[in-house]
Amino acid sequence: MNTNLLTLAARLSDPDLLERIAALAVTEREASVELVAHLAELETRASLYAAHGYGSLYAYCTEVLKLSEDAACNRIGAARACRRFPAILEALASGSLSLTTVRMLNPHLSQENHRTVLARASGRSRREIEVLVAELAPRPDVASSVRKLPDVTPPAPALLATSASTDADVKTAAVPAPGAVPPMHAPALLSTTRRPVVEATSPERYRVQFTIGKESHDKLRRLQALLRREIPDGDPGAIFDRAIDLLLERVEKQKLGASAKPRPIRPGTDSQVSSRAASRHTMSHAKRSAWQHDGGQCAFVSKDGHRCTERAFLEFHHVRPYALGGPGTAENISLRCRRHNQYEAELVFGPRTRHIEGDS
Repeated sequence: MNTNLLTLAARLSDPDLLERIAALAVTEREASVELVAHLAELETRASLYAAHGYGSLYAYCTEVLKLSEDAACNRIGAARACRRFPAILEALASGSLSLTTVRMLNPHLSQENHRTVLARASGRSRREIEVLVAELAPRPDVASSVRKLPDVTPPAPALLATSASTDADVKTAAVPAPGAVPPMHAPALLSTTRRPVVEATSPERYRVQFTIGKESHDKLRRLQALLRREIPDGDPGAIFDRAIDLLLERVEKQKLGASAKPRPIRPGTDSQVSSRAASRHTMSHAKRSAWQHDGGQCAFVSKDGHRCTERAFLEFHHVRPYALGGPGTAENISLRCRRHNQYEAELVFGPRTRHIEGDS
């Protein structure tokens, strides 16, 4: 029966598909909120699940309800928060708060602050919630450190933690044999697939942690030696600050033609560019103008007024298509994410068709 759902979904028209997905999302949210409320009550009646052989609500959720470990933790955490602050249920039902948001905020909520904190958290992303948590419970800066990871196959690169990691983060431990399951207490940094860390620790302060190779590590050491007068303690965080300023200046100059003293635009320059029918040249000042005007964000706005929030993989979009005579001028260039740049091209020229060898 479930496999037939794919067939049923494929038969829906575009408007019906969007409408159905929105309705299903509401239904799922309502069911989740109802489940959280019932779990809150079940936890007060521990004898119910104990009588069935389960020693904890977590065990009952994972073994009987078949929830994943993360799903069980999120729902149990939300259930406990809702018992303390029933207003959370309404926020979950409206979609202004997610289960993850509630779990992150719960340790920092009190009778005095919960209404203000929940209002500030409404509609916020996980990254914004992390910043809010850092404001509610700021942590001091941790000491910068550079440690070599344990040898593995292939050899592990050195670790660079800028203004951030503690020694506990980089303790050396025995490396399990290939194919062996590492013990639960093994440091997470042994995993070569661990994502870099960018975490708010207090207002305006961030912990940054990532891994670099030997060549980059040696360059860092050379920089520490060369900058001893300016940075006596050789703090990698201070070096990182300088390096990122230089890299940003270089990338902006390369991609946007940015300059501390940009050359003035000569009268008639835009019209000269528009007359170059054989050229698709977009002038540097047009790129800078688009980036500044659109705030480094995709500028596509839907019919109902929603602006795209993408800030990655941005492209310079000709409002009037180049193929139809659109010039590469400041007035005609705007930022689009890759998806919306392609979407607007398809609105004008139709969807792309894939060429298959042998077609006539």
